[in-house]
Amino acid sequence: MSLHQSSGRWRLGLALSLLTVLLWGILPIALTVTLQVLDVYTVIWFRFLVSFFLLAVYLGIRGKLPKLEQLFFASGKLLAIATIFLGINYFFFMQGLALTSPANAEVLIQLSTLLLGLGGLVIFKERYRLYQWIGISVLTCAYLLFFGEQLRNLITVHGTYILGSVLIVLGAAAWAIYALAQKQLLQSLSSSSIMLIIYGGCALLFTPLARVKSLFILDTLHLGMLLFCALNTLIAYSAFAESLEHWEASRVSAVLALAPIVTLISVGVVSVIAPYWIPAEHFTFIAIFGAALVVTGSVAIALVKTD
Repeated sequence: MSLHQSSGRWRLGLALSLLTVLLWGILPIALTVTLQVLDVYTVIWFRFLVSFFLLAVYLGIRGKLPKLEQLFFASGKLLAIATIFLGINYFFFMQGLALTSPANAEVLIQLSTLLLGLGGLVIFKERYRLYQWIGISVLTCAYLLFFGEQLRNLITVHGTYILGSVLIVLGAAAWAIYALAQKQLLQSLSSSSIMLIIYGGCALLFTPLARVKSLFILDTLHLGMLLFCALNTLIAYSAFAESLEHWEASRVSAVLALAPIVTLISVGVVSVIAPYWIPAEHFTFIAIFGAALVVTGSVAIALVKTD
């Protein structure tokens, strides 16, 4: 079986990856607010259903809906793997987020990008140069510094916090499997066609569990947050899927490692503007220094060109 090769348009891949980082970075805040009034299953179902509907309308207008013969040449097994494991990722992440905090959830879910990068090296035969391996080392040290307080919490805190953290780690592993299947599917389908099928499949998976009636009693704030979460799903995953078309999975994963920085900055801003939404989090000088190293390590991995 031939493996997918990136187009080489790395600047476009970088731009799309950064857009994904921004959207995924602020998403945990909106999800936390939404989970105050809705259950996990309904939120997931709504996000996938809206994403499927809007993407189908967009592709239909442009005359780019996937044709049956395209689906015939695509790997049904890979489509099933991508759909099921993205659904698993959403479920575990949402359950974990409900039991912990936005910052902790975004920290732990970054294991997914490290696993994606490793998968890109092993499965797609991507290669790192010396500077990129140094970047990996810097990134690892940076996370130990930046998230030291959260990591200590995993040892000292009992009960739901530990359970939520375990669920998020499982979600991270599921996401990496989805992403690697997604990249290989680009051999036979466009990124938009793949996401359309995955959105529709995941919406069907969660339909029996969704409490649709609860959507009709939402106030303006929570309805707005839910709609934002749905649009975030559509735009962020479309950008991510397209970035894999133009750039190596290992480098995309390095850029995505910046998402916790966006989350923690957003938490700080929102906790000042609307403290009743998200409680404030405080960080030491060492944590701030670690944040700077996260940026340095990610840039080293992502931007050093291979020969």
